[in-house]
Amino acid sequence: EAVVYSTLDSNVSLLLAFFVNAAILVLSAATFNRSGHKDVASIEEAASLMDRVLGKKMASVLFGTALLASGQQSTLTGTLAGQVVMDGFLHFKIEPAMQRLVTRTSAIAPALAVLLLQGDSAVDTLLLWSQVVLSLQLPFAIIPLVYFTSSHSIMGEHASSTFLCMLSWAITSLVVGLNLLLIYTGLASLT
Repeated sequence: EAVVYSTLDSNVSLLLAFFVNAAILVLSAATFNRSGHKDVASIEEAASLMDRVLGKKMASVLFGTALLASGQQSTLTGTLAGQVVMDGFLHFKIEPAMQRLVTRTSAIAPALAVLLLQGDSAVDTLLLWSQVVLSLQLPFAIIPLVYFTSSHSIMGEHASSTFLCMLSWAITSLVVGLNLLLIYTGLASLT
């Protein structure tokens, strides 16, 4: 029963984050494309361009609010996942409020430190590097997940079907390959 509710919590959070992110993307793309701006490079530029194109100060406020909501949904999903791992797999009990505080502080503290030390000019670089780090960590989550859900000895009758296993491993291989390409091109640009 706990697995069902935990899965429901995560899926609802991810679904909300998906729709908020999709709304941001569609609104931005439609606004910028309609006005002929196809070279928006930073989040600040996107917000100010929305003000100019839509002619309302409210546009950038809504854009920022949507970004904040998306970030909160992502953080909530990460917090719930951490709670499931700590309670279910590690059998480590901690007060939910303390766990949320630790999880969110560990996520916010590095970003806040960079912003305080580097200022607003570091936001784009910080955002870019956070996405690079997340993409490099993705295989470490995907590979065990696909392995465990494919294993009949672990999952029993709930193991993934042969087709789903093959599809999962193909997607995992693609993600790992793209990450290797990212590392290669990143290192090649340094030399």
